[in-house]
Amino acid sequence: MTRFASSLSRRALIGSAVALGACPAALLARSVEGGLIAGTYVNEGGPGLVPLLHGTEGWRTGAPVAAIRNASFGVRGATGLRYLLDEQTEGRLGVYDPSLKRIADASTLGADPCHAALSQDGRRLAVANYSSGSVALFTLDRAGRLVGEAKRIAHEGSGPNRERQAGPHAHWVGFSGGGTQLHAVDLGADAVFLHRIDAEGAIDTSIAYRTDPGAGPRHLARHPRLPIAYLVTELANTVTVLRAHRDGRFSALSMLSTLPKGFTGASAGAHIAVNRGGTRLYISNRGHDSIAVFAIDGAGGLTPIQHAACGGHWPRLFLLREDAGELLVANERSGNIARLALAKDGRLGPAAHGTDLPGVVFLSA
Repeated sequence: MTRFASSLSRRALIGSAVALGACPAALLARSVEGGLIAGTYVNEGGPGLVPLLHGTEGWRTGAPVAAIRNASFGVRGATGLRYLLDEQTEGRLGVYDPSLKRIADASTLGADPCHAALSQDGRRLAVANYSSGSVALFTLDRAGRLVGEAKRIAHEGSGPNRERQAGPHAHWVGFSGGGTQLHAVDLGADAVFLHRIDAEGAIDTSIAYRTDPGAGPRHLARHPRLPIAYLVTELANTVTVLRAHRDGRFSALSMLSTLPKGFTGASAGAHIAVNRGGTRLYISNRGHDSIAVFAIDGAGGLTPIQHAACGGHWPRLFLLREDAGELLVANERSGNIARLALAKDGRLGPAAHGTDLPGVVFLSA
């Protein structure tokens, strides 16, 4: 998950004719409403957080919010507030209103935060700190604002890949059990941790699932109806079908490669998502530069049906937009947001290069 070096030069942004200082809040609010946002890495030429606007010729970039830097991930609550990460050595969490005005800022108590999740009731927010291998747990009030200090949950463990797994590297977090169970996928420890949270906020940590040594688990996605989850590994390029047990543990049912047969080059699994109907699973492959599409059967099992070119290089994250019939891909190293048409059967059409945006790593509605 570390920020990969990039030779991308800084490019002018399409449609970014208005400087941030000249952009009133009302104009910025209108540009964000009904559109999307994209986060970028500053050290890869990224201009900050960028509104994406939809027109007759597709998506284009709006005026960047330069003050929101290194937004590698973020979530939006039911109250309309956004929680955006600032991925740096001293990680920060920014809370923003719908116009992207910052109303709070807090430490994530770790280095390089890369993923966040809200509990189902919106009263807790978890953040995965990659480089420090820890999780920050925040309490929120009914309006979605931060309450008190965050709790730091430290992971322990390592793996056989000494370059990538010398210590723990938390990469994904997600709540279940009505907010009483917090799972954290750790690439460095080859594990999915389970943090149980009691009524007083005390935390008990155990291992929910261990991968094969050196697999480097990255992200997890749950089936919308079945007690099934899907775990993608970055280092082994696999997806494991997991049975989700009520006590928070997982057990493996099957494992498949995310890459096509015969491919021998270097690649790293990245983002994963399940469609609303629970019939298709999508995974991005960085290196092979594709989106793998799997059919999901009635029991949650997987069958590979497609590897679609991602329209660029190094697909870090993608946004599945079923109502709009499209899948948008943040291609980090080629610095573009590609668009792939999404057919009714879940297959993907040819990729269009789309909008140029250096260092793009995050997309959100």
